[in-house]
Amino acid sequence: MKKITHLNSVYAFNIFNHFEVRHPLVNIVDWSKATLRPDCNVHLDLYCIALSILDNHEGKLSFIAPGNTIGIENTADQVFRKGHALVFHPDLIAGTALTEHLNVYHFFQNNSHQVLLLTPNECKIVSDCFAKIEYELSQPIDKHSKKLLISNVELFLNYCERFYDRQFSVPDHINQGMVKNFKQLLNHYFKCDNLIENGIPSVAYFADKLNISPNYFGDLIKKEAGKSAQEYIKDKIIDEAKNKIYNRSKSINEIAYELGFKYPQHFSRFFKKNVGLSPNEYRLSALT
Repeated sequence: MKKITHLNSVYAFNIFNHFEVRHPLVNIVDWSKATLRPDCNVHLDLYCIALSILDNHEGKLSFIAPGNTIGIENTADQVFRKGHALVFHPDLIAGTALTEHLNVYHFFQNNSHQVLLLTPNECKIVSDCFAKIEYELSQPIDKHSKKLLISNVELFLNYCERFYDRQFSVPDHINQGMVKNFKQLLNHYFKCDNLIENGIPSVAYFADKLNISPNYFGDLIKKEAGKSAQEYIKDKIIDEAKNKIYNRSKSINEIAYELGFKYPQHFSRFFKKNVGLSPNEYRLSALT
């Protein structure tokens, strides 16, 4: 079993990989100079964005958010063994507007390694952004350093957001078809015995069925349908619950299990939170 090395600071990251320590919270690194450790997985409490240039001068931009563990022998992580990367600690941007904006960037999702494919021109933009940050790191730290570093990091991330939108933009009719397929899958899931066997479906379940990433799937549904995929699932549960409660042929406990809830009290809380009445209160109101 491979040991896991926990790197919770840029300093620890630099020392572990034999990189020069230039700033306590941020660095631009050359992965070709890193020490290869195939017997070790690395758990990062840092943001890491790596650029690798392919033979055709196109590139790949890979993202890792804090809390992820990477194994350098894995295919998905090979990009982190070559090229250049921006590494920074969350404290670099603490107290700034960029902290909140990081939650909007879809390429920084925990438990996933998001990869963007770049054109040669986009690779040049990334390299230019890295060069600006590299320049600041080469200067003595003064009262302007932090502001300029954060501004350049934010500029780079905004370009990444543009690259993300470009890569995942598709014609409207394809998006609408995806929404239609999602609704069909949702209806089919509730018609079969999936709820009893597998419980309430997740957004990731439907994204997998449609062969797209959960983050992109969520964005697509929200954009095209006006509400999130999670809201669709919730509304479907409520509709099914109302029909079953109104029928009166089954107890509330039986209905809860049929709808994928492990415990009836969880179903009762869910129903009251979203409908305003408990299941029993709703059943009584339907009789009046």
